[in-house]
Amino acid sequence: MSYKGRFRVWRGDADGGALADYTVEVNEGEVVLDVLHRLQATQTPDLAVRWNCKAGKCGSCSAEIDGRPRLLCMTRMSVFRPTDVVTVTPMRTFPVLRDLVTDVSFNYAKAREVPSFTPPEGLAPGEYRMAQVDVERSQEFRKCIECFLCQDTCHVVRDHDENKEAFSGPRFLMRVAELEMHPLDVADRVPAAQEDHGLGRCNITKCCTEVCPEGIKITDNALIPMKERVADRRYDPLVWLGRTISRRRG
Repeated sequence: MSYKGRFRVWRGDADGGALADYTVEVNEGEVVLDVLHRLQATQTPDLAVRWNCKAGKCGSCSAEIDGRPRLLCMTRMSVFRPTDVVTVTPMRTFPVLRDLVTDVSFNYAKAREVPSFTPPEGLAPGEYRMAQVDVERSQEFRKCIECFLCQDTCHVVRDHDENKEAFSGPRFLMRVAELEMHPLDVADRVPAAQEDHGLGRCNITKCCTEVCPEGIKITDNALIPMKERVADRRYDPLVWLGRTISRRRG
């Protein structure tokens, strides 16, 4: 079954733009990206939309649909009624380049600020030995496809652009947590999480978890455990005493 769907798509660039109304054919089983491709083919060949795999694994086609951060290729048209007007806009947190394409270079800059995996000194590649039970806790975070929807929906940067310099956002705080929980990573990442990546600015509203297309429990399994480690380091008297004794022995 097909029908004529009504869409409002943001058109413009860094200098400004507006929502444009379109009527385009929608077929059974299609996703929003299918409809946008038909729109490009039949009415607006200059419509800019970023995509790659169309399978929910590359993270390229991130946008906002009816105000909610989503992947265009994973949002089925069946979730809308034929009478609905579907509004598609670019991710609000990042600067617009053109139409639905945004400049996400902020995320790559933050990625470079996270020190890489640091194995024990003298342990060569191929000599890593880990029990599966020790791997599993951080393994969940490896599912991230870097769609940056969690970065887009995080109101710490979404509503306060001035925070971007001091706050890495949930995706890269999760990366810090992944390395901190890695059984062979010996770097002390707790101070950096708070001081360099702005963990204290996160108020755990779980909005990042809600939009993650991979179902990663970013808040519960990464951000809260890192906050607990920071709190233990700073305020737990037994932890403070143990670290003081270790330093004196050293």
